[in-house]
Amino acid sequence: MRHEQFHYKTLEDIRSAMCKTGVVFPLSYDVSILNSPYDFAGSRAENRILFQPMEGSDSEQDGAPGELTFRRYERFAQGGPGILWFEAVAIAHEARASKHQLFMNSKNLDGFKRLVSRIKTTCLRQNGFEPLVIIQAAHSGRYSKPEGLPAPLIACNNPLFEKDGPIPGDRIITDAGLEALPSLFGESARLAAKAGFDGVDIKACHRYLINELLGAYKRDGIYGGSFENRIRLLMQSFDAASAAAPKGFMLTTRLNVYDGFPYPYGFGVNQEKGLEPDLSEPLSLIRKLREKYGLKLINITAGNPYVNPHVTRPYSKGAYIPDEHPFEGVARITDFARTVQKIFPDIAVACSGLSYLRGFSAMLAAGMVESGSAAFAGFGRLALAYPDFPADIFAGRDLDSKKLCMTCGQCSKLLRAGKNSGCVVRDNEVYKPIGD
Repeated sequence: MRHEQFHYKTLEDIRSAMCKTGVVFPLSYDVSILNSPYDFAGSRAENRILFQPMEGSDSEQDGAPGELTFRRYERFAQGGPGILWFEAVAIAHEARASKHQLFMNSKNLDGFKRLVSRIKTTCLRQNGFEPLVIIQAAHSGRYSKPEGLPAPLIACNNPLFEKDGPIPGDRIITDAGLEALPSLFGESARLAAKAGFDGVDIKACHRYLINELLGAYKRDGIYGGSFENRIRLLMQSFDAASAAAPKGFMLTTRLNVYDGFPYPYGFGVNQEKGLEPDLSEPLSLIRKLREKYGLKLINITAGNPYVNPHVTRPYSKGAYIPDEHPFEGVARITDFARTVQKIFPDIAVACSGLSYLRGFSAMLAAGMVESGSAAFAGFGRLALAYPDFPADIFAGRDLDSKKLCMTCGQCSKLLRAGKNSGCVVRDNEVYKPIGD
């Protein structure tokens, strides 16, 4: 069995392959809708393209943005997305995923202020508007590696991740340890507002700590077992952020609505049918966030980039060959966004998983927006490889095949290795490939 390589030349080729694989996702020849604004209460996104959070692991030792961080975000700003969803920034030193993950605190706040100002002035000068900039506040949980060596803090043991080497019990974060975290998320929100960000994302995806708690069916105590317990830390963190941030500062989350792991190890999965999705709990959670905090924007994702990456980001080359066509992965993750958007039309949904379609990804993005399946089209890998692609779309140009993401997964591989991350194919003056 071989990886399914992307070989499609025309939109009709794409439609034919969709028929053969039995999947459906919306496509539109007219991509002009991506250049339409979206108004939130008190703020405005000038277009429907959203750059997803993509970590660079290139901070200074104290967590401040480094030279490569400034370079990356200046390139993003020149591209002109309506929303720039800033990468994961740790809420504490011990929550960092690497020695060079960004960590905002009172001592290095000026560096973040300069970076946000650079983003906004660069985009204004290049594109005539300032993007909305959302920061992702994160606790890395089982992926914590603040000194470069694994120092996990997990919600509970998981044999799907740990195999025959379970993480010791003293690395399971206690209820008291969890109770101390909401104030750190609140402080991150307060500092983010001072730095000039437009909103904060309480990260709840990709098996980082809050997402892991959402699926902590086997954990004892007040943070595990029942639905109300499993969502407790996320709700408490929203409480703290809401209290700490100024009025009008946007609170949001990038949420895994489906982990892709069987019960009792996965959130958003049917408890009796293996890997079949069941969005009843994720939808209940979104409803609570809307009712209590007036949620206006949500970023929908799924899976885990390191264990089942075909669920998160369908690819042409990876560590294993999935038992499904990549189009099935594209259809699944875009359908999650569509489901949420249809049920909550007053919340702007950002979808994920579009980059696999290469030069046709703008047509999928336009199809999602045009059909009411999402308010924003989120791009991560493509933004790293080709940061100026929105400007090309808005100028009426076809996407440049020599700049497109090849969905090879090397950017994610670099990140897990603790190295400066970026596109090794399109930006190899800075980012060097690592061994397969």
